[in-house]
Order: sequence, then structure tokens, then C-alpha cells
Amino acid sequence: MQVPLFPLRTVLYPGGPLPLRIFEPRYIDMIGRCVRDNSEFGVLLIRNGSEAGPASTYDVGTLARIVDWYQGSDGLLGITAVGGRRFRLISSFRQPDGLNIGDIELLTSEESLALPEEYRPLAHILSGVLDDLGRLYESMERHYEDAGWVGYRFAEILPISPEDKQSCLELDDPVRRLQMMKEVLNSVRGPETR
Repeated sequence: MQVPLFPLRTVLYPGGPLPLRIFEPRYIDMIGRCVRDNSEFGVLLIRNGSEAGPASTYDVGTLARIVDWYQGSDGLLGITAVGGRRFRLISSFRQPDGLNIGDIELLTSEESLALPEEYRPLAHILSGVLDDLGRLYESMERHYEDAGWVGYRFAEILPISPEDKQSCLELDDPVRRLQMMKEVLNSVRGPETR
């Protein structure tokens, strides 16, 4: 399977929102094709380099589907995408316009797993936080009973390094991801979340 790639300094998780402001012609063209064909693009975390120039990326990323777009008052294209399936990058090549195209394999989707009782307080905290985060999360379907969904949402909003966010994406164990997020939350908030 081949998809256009969008290397970023952020990690996109399945089910998560991705707001972007697009100004480079290669990405404006890519977004136009994705909207026209109702197709996805791949988001990969940058390991070295920059979003506007050459970059090396991690091999595991997430497919993104555009759900909204607008033209900002500054003339830039704004989009909101939502994360879909995780994938592994097999190889890539650069088109003449600078857009990277990747040969990818889709990774197995996590089975839905009921949120274990010990992590129910995390769902309660998350509910309050998402309500305060505004437009990006207001129309999101919420699955507070799903361990994977809760873990991914905490991984995207907690102040952890991009490398730790990438580790959360690569983890195949939603309970282990929840444990990692609980440890981070305890270090940020204190003992009341234990």
C-alpha cells in the first residue's frame, strides 16, 4: 500500500484529532488529492530534521483522514484530520515536488478492551479534561470504557516527550500504555490519582 507521508513533530494516535495549517505547495496538493479521493495520508514523527526540510522519521505512524478544512484569514489552508490505523513504513521515495510517498504495511488494530477497574479514575479525569479542551475535542466520539481509547487520549494531551509519545504509539498493550500514563499523571498531579 502506498500513501503520501506527512512528517511532523507530533504523534497522531488512532481516533485522535490533528489540526494542521498548510502552506507548502506539496502538502496543499496532497490535501487536495486526499479530499477529492477521500483518501488518507500517513503521519510520522520526525526523528531528525525539520517539517519544512529534509527529515528522517520513525517507522511506525498513523494514517490520517481529513474531516474538516477551511481557509484562514491569513490565507493559509487549515485542516482537521483524525487518526486511523497504525502502520509501519517499509520504504519511501521523494517525488519531484518534494512530497514523500511511503510503502507501508498496516499494523494489527488493537482489540477493544474494557477499561480495568483500577484505571476507572483515569476515565473520570479524562472526561473533565476533554470538556475543557475546546473545539478539537467537542465533537469527538468518546469511549471512556475502552482501555486503548483512554490511554491514547492521555498520551496525546499529557506533557511527555515526543519519544515517549512515539513509544505509546508503538505499544501493542493498552493496559501497559495506561500504566505509563498513570505514572506520568501521578508525577504531574500528585498522589490523588493513585
